[in-house]
Amino acid sequence: MENKEKQVKLPLFGLPKLWPYVRKYKTRFIWMIIAGLIYSVFDAIYPLFNRYAINHFIGDKTLDTIWFFIAAYLVITALQCATNYINVMLCAKLELYMDRDLRNNAFAHLQQVSLSYFNSHNVGYIHARVMSDTGKIGELVSWQIMDVVWWGSYLLFGIIVMMIIDVRLAIYLLVMLPIATLVIVIFNKKLLIHNRQVRELNSQITSDINEGITGVKSIKSLAIEEKINDEFHVDTDKMYKKSVKTNHHSALFVSIMTLISTMSLALVLWKGGNLTYEGLVEIGTLSIFMSYALGMLEPIQFIVNTVTRMISVGVNIERYLELMGTTGEVFDKPEVIEKYGDSFNPKYESFEELVGDVEFKDVTFKYPDGEEIILDHFNLKVNKGQSVAIVGETGAGKSTLVNLVCRFFEPTKGEVLIDGRPANDRSLKWLHSNIGYVLQTPYLFSGSVRDNLKYGKEDATDDEILSALKTVGADKMLDKLDHGLDTELGEGGDFLSTGEKQILSIARALLSDPRILILDEATSSVDSVTEHAVQEAIEALTSDRTSFIIAHRLSTVVGADTILVVSDGKIVERGNHRELMKAKGEYYSLYMRQFEELETWKSANG
Repeated sequence: MENKEKQVKLPLFGLPKLWPYVRKYKTRFIWMIIAGLIYSVFDAIYPLFNRYAINHFIGDKTLDTIWFFIAAYLVITALQCATNYINVMLCAKLELYMDRDLRNNAFAHLQQVSLSYFNSHNVGYIHARVMSDTGKIGELVSWQIMDVVWWGSYLLFGIIVMMIIDVRLAIYLLVMLPIATLVIVIFNKKLLIHNRQVRELNSQITSDINEGITGVKSIKSLAIEEKINDEFHVDTDKMYKKSVKTNHHSALFVSIMTLISTMSLALVLWKGGNLTYEGLVEIGTLSIFMSYALGMLEPIQFIVNTVTRMISVGVNIERYLELMGTTGEVFDKPEVIEKYGDSFNPKYESFEELVGDVEFKDVTFKYPDGEEIILDHFNLKVNKGQSVAIVGETGAGKSTLVNLVCRFFEPTKGEVLIDGRPANDRSLKWLHSNIGYVLQTPYLFSGSVRDNLKYGKEDATDDEILSALKTVGADKMLDKLDHGLDTELGEGGDFLSTGEKQILSIARALLSDPRILILDEATSSVDSVTEHAVQEAIEALTSDRTSFIIAHRLSTVVGADTILVVSDGKIVERGNHRELMKAKGEYYSLYMRQFEELETWKSANG
């Protein structure tokens, strides 16, 4: 699924939708705006002090109010510093609060969306929503809104002061503002486009570096160092040329703005100088207009730049809200949540004991993003303690049944019954807490061996953990680790081999004592010696438990009560080993092919 960014015309389209997230901080937000307004008022009236000093102390040649002047100046300065401190602290805290809340909400929401969401959205896309988009939204709500308020009010107050003091000079100065605004808008649009292109190229270079490091073994084995190096040089050269062009426009923009600022100052000096010479304007008044002439263009530039950034953040708002609006195809009904709670607030006292009977009742299924029917009026009853093996070629679609048992997907039609009741009559938390799932590609979390096994049973003692490890033949592996149960496994358990990770994941499932066990190629990543020990552990683990075993090696499933043969996403055969071998169909062909391959390997290896 291609993820397309929505284009937002104005920031107003996204801002109101953020109110539910800002509402809890509305008092802080209001005080932030008030503090910014007060600060801008102080900033706008500072030139009045210069006017008074020039007209009174220099023009009248007297110091009779000098101490009052100094005291007033110090008081205003102190108040401005205090207001600025309060404003910065309020902005910074609001940004941090928003970042924290938005990320917490997004991460919690991701724990509850359907598995299909992760099938259609890659990790990079989701990561950007949780980290990058939330950061930009937090900055928008705090600093960017504050920038518009501060610079806008400063500009407004400055214009009011100028109009009150001298309308004639104010008009001469204000006539340059539309010209400056037009230049800023034109150049800001061009610079925005160029900067986006530079960022895209920078992302590509970052991707090149990542591939060059993570794929170094493949690069060397394929002897394509020169090709990879040339591709990297092409991207860096593109970024160099685009950056030069961006800097050219930036330098031209600064030069034009300097020219307009100088022209504004010259216009005020020309007109104001004549009026001062004629005695119609005091020299202190002329100085205040010179200050505004030099300072009026900066607020316009900041406002345009900030509004442009706010418009671009509109895309981040829409993408974040799109994530938060994802409900998925699998969810608990309100009445189920009322009785059993949700994933974060389960009502364990309402959880019934799961016996282990599973039934597919007239189930028809197709994946949410597909049109092909995978199961068509499928029926299967699995009693407590029975085992169902699902076999077939690689990519045949063996995981469909277990996805339905786990409620990762809902049937398109029909029902999956757990202990005689529709699976959706009880909560996902209840079901998942009774299922042990050992993946083909095992995943371990950052932390120690003990930490990882406790995900199977939170209150497990070290004796229970060691017993589980011994049952699956992992006690010798544990002896090789430097710090035993306290050994850190690294991100994703990267400090272990795939086979070692598989063994630990089986031990974790054993600790959880599930009533329904799902093994997805559980021995595919272990050596032949370890496989025998793991197979014995699996037999002990599946005893008196309902189990679904996805397997490629058919020798591991010959004792299953029911074997389902999958081809092209559909179940083409069903029965036990003896029945399927007698039928000489798909299963027979798969089994004999593997048997011949094994005999060939034995002959070749003596």
